[in-house]
Amino acid sequence: MNDSKISVRYSRALFQSALENKMLDRVYQDMLNVAQICTFPEVRELLKSPIIRPSKKTSILHEVFGKDLCSLTYSLIDLAVKNGRESFIPAIARVFRSETMKHNGITETVLTTAVKADDKVKKQVSDLISSTFNTKVELKEIVDEDIIGGFILRIDDKYIDASIRNKLRKIEKELKGNRLTA
Repeated sequence: MNDSKISVRYSRALFQSALENKMLDRVYQDMLNVAQICTFPEVRELLKSPIIRPSKKTSILHEVFGKDLCSLTYSLIDLAVKNGRESFIPAIARVFRSETMKHNGITETVLTTAVKADDKVKKQVSDLISSTFNTKVELKEIVDEDIIGGFILRIDDKYIDASIRNKLRKIEKELKGNRLTA
């Protein structure tokens, strides 16, 4: 079974349980917390280690999260570890977040610019996406000087690259393709 199927199955099961138990918001916050903690190298190493026994991994993870998570989230973590799927916990958290946002009618949008965009521009982008896709928008901004200018906009799985870097690449490719032979 490939990685994405595993993550999706566990995430959907958690999502359904959270919905049935009217704990969606609580579990959503838990999964944001889990995703954040899983970015630490020590935690990633723990999750991927074939040497550490599952019972030890479970107790370490319970210590790391303390009392911050609800019982439903802990049961998912325990089940994933028991089934040897603990390395998928970060992906499960990511998929759960996406499922919850979709359920709540929120579209995650990432705006990448060479310099920080001002609030007016961000509001215009959010309003345009909101009206075009008839959705609420959660706009995340990334500053990447390597794009030189312009912007890159990612809306769910849609991608618009209007950066200067991309335009220069296209010109370079065209020039290399049209070389004259002497």
